[in-house]
Amino acid sequence: MWFRNARVFRFTKPFEITAEVLEEKLQEDTFKPCGPQETARHGWVPPLGKHGEQLVHSANGYHLITLRKEEKLLPGAVVKELVTERVEAIEIEQARKVRKKEKDEIKEQVLLEMLPQAFSKNRRSYAYLAPQDGVLVVDAGSAKQAEDLASTLRKSLGSLPVRPPVVEQAPTFTFTGWLNETIDLPSTLTLGDECELKDTSEDGGVVRCKGLDLQGDEIRNHLNAGMQVTKLSVTWDDNVSFVLDEELGIRRLKFGETLQEKMDDVDTDDAAARFDAAFSLMTLELAQLIPGLLEALGGEDRSAIVDAA
Repeated sequence: MWFRNARVFRFTKPFEITAEVLEEKLQEDTFKPCGPQETARHGWVPPLGKHGEQLVHSANGYHLITLRKEEKLLPGAVVKELVTERVEAIEIEQARKVRKKEKDEIKEQVLLEMLPQAFSKNRRSYAYLAPQDGVLVVDAGSAKQAEDLASTLRKSLGSLPVRPPVVEQAPTFTFTGWLNETIDLPSTLTLGDECELKDTSEDGGVVRCKGLDLQGDEIRNHLNAGMQVTKLSVTWDDNVSFVLDEELGIRRLKFGETLQEKMDDVDTDDAAARFDAAFSLMTLELAQLIPGLLEALGGEDRSAIVDAA
């Protein structure tokens, strides 16, 4: 159970929830497959899959949940071809032009007819709530996917006071400062060999670099030309590597040998036990990384956060 990405949401006020209450709330919105005429559905499923029945997997106060989304896939080219055939048939038989409104109605009818035979695409999104740390962490490669899960969770719980964390200075300013050495790189971070730079002008371009010395002359020339760093690969505490973007999205997470060695020490072949051990190790590591990373980026702006009394 290792997240590949981490989109962090900060609780804006104290939010305590037990695993039992969370389980009860999610049970009301469990996943059900799409009906014959439905294009998409989503709902909560057990994180352990076939190895568990509970919708909430808890360890050390962290609550893991899983959202499953099913979408019906209809090939656009096939739909277009069928619509064109029906439009042409009407125009020939009735000797008249089919207008846009009628074409849209024909397309709608074609979609309804094809849905029962459509292929289904299923995706599972994982997240965990950490009330003691004041965060919700979603394994999502995009902000939209993370927001979709948070929105669904808010609907299930009735309330979810979260927002993405805000730092005191723009991440692009800090990234750029690290590379041009106007801002000291924290001792907990090591630069990788990838970055993305953007020209700040209205029609500015984008340069993506990989396999380079990020503090070398080639990158420095782009920075001297006024480009800003918007993505950066780093390693945290010599143990977790990832790509960090200007929205504070953490992508392509790779946990290092230390955690893998700890997993190797878990002396069991039981899938559920190994899942639990991996989840515990991952959450404990991220519990240190997230606040440390926010501090490295200039400190978190907590002006909109209500702390516990």
